[in-house]
Amino acid sequence: MSHIAAIGERQRVIGLSAVGVAVLPAPDPEAVRASWHTLPAGVGLVILTSAAAEALGPGVVAGDEPLVVVMPP
Repeated sequence: MSHIAAIGERQRVIGLSAVGVAVLPAPDPEAVRASWHTLPAGVGLVILTSAAAEALGPGVVAGDEPLVVVMPP
């Protein structure tokens, strides 16, 4: 079974923890990239804030695994 993780500004992702999402608060682009590279094993879906997606660049969002979705601004 795959797990879900969320990366981005704390105030935008923290509520997802209530439904079992692994929340990885990342206040700046460096923290976003660090969180991406240390995703827990078994993550099949990553939810990114728009700022986190921008920090990672289009190549990550367009990849095959894990599946990535970007929250609207």
